[in-house]
Parts: sequence; C-alpha cells; structure tokens
Amino acid sequence: MVYSIRGGCPACNHELAIAKYRCPNCHTEISGHFESCRFCHLDPQIQNFILVFIAQRGNIKLVEKELGISYPTVKKNLHTAIEALGLDADLSKSRISLDEKMDILERLDKGEIDYHTAMSMLDTAE
Repeated sequence: MVYSIRGGCPACNHELAIAKYRCPNCHTEISGHFESCRFCHLDPQIQNFILVFIAQRGNIKLVEKELGISYPTVKKNLHTAIEALGLDADLSKSRISLDEKMDILERLDKGEIDYHTAMSMLDTAE
C-alpha cells in the first residue's frame, strides 16, 4: 500500500522526514535521510491543477474547459500553486505583477496582441 502524507507529525506538527525507501518488487530497502519533492506536500487539488495546466501547456482557455472553471479561478489556482511552491518571493522581484503577466498572456491567447508585442511587454517588465 502506498501512502501520501501531507502536513507534519501528528504528535508535534514538526515536518516529517523520509527515512526509508522499499522496492515493491524485490523488497530491497534503503535507509537514510531523504527529502521529498516540492510537489509532494501540495493539496491534491492543486497537484491536479498543475498537471492539467502543464498538460495544456499553460493555455488558460483549455485549462478552463478541462476543469470547468472560469478564467479568474484559473488565475487564483495558479497563484495558489506558485505560493505553495514557495515561488512567490521570486515573482516579487519583477516590476509587474503576476496578474499583469497573465493579462498579457490572455491578450495574446485572444489574438488581441501578437507574439512579438507580448514578448516585448514581458521583457520590459523584467
């Protein structure tokens, strides 16, 4: 049986450490101190959102359609995923907000601006 553990220790809420890996085929065990990936601790709904977002290559219209959610909800979920992955601090270095970047990409997706204009707008923002 495979368990997915999110959160901390049930007794003290301290972050849990991975201490052992076991092969389900040959039962070889490796013990030590292992780090889990950034994505492992995310809420399953956010994990699913990220998978859909990547599978749709960031095309917001396709993400909206596949998940049955609105454009603002896609943006909210994307922002939640960015924060949960600890990437928000990196974004704050930019001169424009994530919302402004997403608006530029949305305008490009709708055909309101061309690729070169969008890239120019994004490049000058950095």
